[in-house]
Amino acid sequence: MPKETPSRWDRRMQQRLAHGEAAALGELYDRFASLVHGLAHRVLDDEDAADQITREVFTRIWETPEAYEPRQGPLRSYLATLTHQEAVQQLRRTESAVLARTGLGTTEDLERKVRHASAAARADYIVTAMPAPLRAALESAYFQRRDYRQTAADLGVTEDEARRRLRLGLQLLSTAHDSGAPPGRPGRPE
Repeated sequence: MPKETPSRWDRRMQQRLAHGEAAALGELYDRFASLVHGLAHRVLDDEDAADQITREVFTRIWETPEAYEPRQGPLRSYLATLTHQEAVQQLRRTESAVLARTGLGTTEDLERKVRHASAAARADYIVTAMPAPLRAALESAYFQRRDYRQTAADLGVTEDEARRRLRLGLQLLSTAHDSGAPPGRPGRPE
């Protein structure tokens, strides 16, 4: 599968960060803070911990902007991957401490919890990153409990187009459980 050409915005943002442009960090934060916080919260289920991860991710990109390589993929995916890695590490530390302190549960329970949280975060990322027409079709079918005919009518498209959008959206979502890969970088281990 060929690599996408890096977006001009991603390349320019990386250059601005590398030059220490504080306004670039503010722009990046404004654009992606809700994504980063949402993914961290999905993994950790803790508002304060998600806030901490959000600070850590943006601090890391500020301190080491050269770690992001635009040819490897979009900046959005890079931030999602960083967030996932940091949140999973935090979840493991927190849960391991609880396990050691209480003796309740096993390391298998911990890993099961990490896999579940990772898959949920990946599904959230996939839904927010998918094209709006696919997302709208899934939301109509899932949240409003509409069938493909009703979804077609809601979206003003043919029934065949509604089925195609639903099928593609579901195919994308089905990758959320593939190998526990972090969001944004399918198939790469944690």
